[in-house]
Amino acid sequence: MTEDFKNLLASGQYDALAEKLEQAASLEAALFLAELSEETLAVLCPLLESDKLADILVEAPAGVQERIISSLRDRDLKEVMDEVSVEDTIEIIEDLPDNTAVLRRIAETDEILQLAEEKKYAVLKPLLSQMNPTDLAQVFEHLPESDVAVVFRILPKELAAEIFVEMPGDLKMFLIASLNDIELKAIMDELFLDDTVDLIEEMPANVVKRIIAQSDHETRGYINQLLNYPKNSAGTIMTIEFVSLKAYMTVKQAFEKIRKTGIDKETIYTCYVTDEKNKLIGIVTAKNLMLESMDALIGDIMEENIIYADTHTDQEKVAHLIEKYGFLALPIVDREQRLVGIVTVDDAMTILQKEATEDMAIMGAVTPSSRPYLKTSVFRLWLNRVPWLLLLMVSATFTGLIITHNEAVLQKSAFGLMLMACIPMLMDTGGNAGSQASVTVIRGIALNEIGIKDILKVTWKEVRVSVLLGLTLAVACFGKLMAIDMFWAKDGGFLTAFVVCLTMFITIVMAKVVGSVLPLVAKLLRLDPAVVAAPFITTIVDALSLIVYCGLAILILGI
Repeated sequence: MTEDFKNLLASGQYDALAEKLEQAASLEAALFLAELSEETLAVLCPLLESDKLADILVEAPAGVQERIISSLRDRDLKEVMDEVSVEDTIEIIEDLPDNTAVLRRIAETDEILQLAEEKKYAVLKPLLSQMNPTDLAQVFEHLPESDVAVVFRILPKELAAEIFVEMPGDLKMFLIASLNDIELKAIMDELFLDDTVDLIEEMPANVVKRIIAQSDHETRGYINQLLNYPKNSAGTIMTIEFVSLKAYMTVKQAFEKIRKTGIDKETIYTCYVTDEKNKLIGIVTAKNLMLESMDALIGDIMEENIIYADTHTDQEKVAHLIEKYGFLALPIVDREQRLVGIVTVDDAMTILQKEATEDMAIMGAVTPSSRPYLKTSVFRLWLNRVPWLLLLMVSATFTGLIITHNEAVLQKSAFGLMLMACIPMLMDTGGNAGSQASVTVIRGIALNEIGIKDILKVTWKEVRVSVLLGLTLAVACFGKLMAIDMFWAKDGGFLTAFVVCLTMFITIVMAKVVGSVLPLVAKLLRLDPAVVAAPFITTIVDALSLIVYCGLAILILGI
């Protein structure tokens, strides 16, 4: 069989060779692959079925395993490793302890958890040291509590600090309780100041006391300063770890300062130029520095048209500025235009995600929560939802009163039962129409596409849209009533259908206007536009549509 393999290889018949290898015993195929060059493996291995290649990989000696894995692209390797059991993957990892590049490609959460459970820390340490901090933070969420602190302690302190920042709040709290003061101080020393402030803001008082106790005097001063800024302002999310330069410096001197201080800065890609009073006068990027002569002055190459925010600017506005201009960081100044910090793009993304999550929750009549759903207790979910439901239940009482007040009058009509039966359809259609308009306008407000000054433009546009939608649905509703509900069976059916359809038209127009105007009014009153979204708009439109419906029925049908 091996001779057949060699003949097919010599003639370049890779597809036929792959078929032969799939029919051969896994060990025999593995030994043949061991004789091939990396270039040949890169061509041949992807041609093999993933389940067969998985069997070959398990049977192959360690050196061959390494070469096979290296020959596969990430997508092909994933398909192969999906066919390999956790136990066999761990054996491969143990056979290749020195090749962290290969281990990183094949080790997933299940394998890491198994290694931790078996306390194989000598294998885990080099493996984890090469992994992405964000991915590792997710792995820690799956570790048993008994293993969290142990595995955390085997990590290099710089990586441990990066992972710590990415962890959810409850896991951070557990780790802080598990670490001694020396270990906690080592982590705190590696954190950027803005991350330390974020940590303090989400921890209970007893934990905050321990964190501050492990900070030096200067850091405590900065923490207190940042915590004193208004909630949700730029001052609370900025970091003071940035590179500042002077206009009289040369490019060479700037590079020397970056090399000396850059290791402790959150970003060095954008540097900020300040004067003797620390006022922001310009910015210069790493690209600018690298393309200029070493003797060029910073004052001659810096950009003086600076976009910045002050410490009291709302953090959501800061995030939108970073998104709008594509900045990696935005400078933050105080009332005297002195540079006091920067907000980086990763913080901006976190803010936008948080604000979007809050808006979605409020629009769905749920109190926002920062905890993941599966980690939120039943009691907390109940507490988040019940106030809104109670409020909406009380507000829905008004619509009930309107129906009760007019029920006797509507029943006098020959089609009283049908008039009552159409009420849910009218209310649902109005609520849906209002929600469509409000969601569109709220999105425009969030993206700064719509402002208070545009209220008349928005209203006029929604009126025109609502007329078209109202006519469409009214015609469809009339056809449905006349065809399905057979209003022609008695005299007056046509007129009753007209009342229902006219109400439908008016309801949609009202709903669109209310749904588009209320978020802008809320913005004018400095309220969250999402608060007046679907639930409240639906309640308002329901009440208005019922008043119109009953009024038209009394007026047109003469009841």
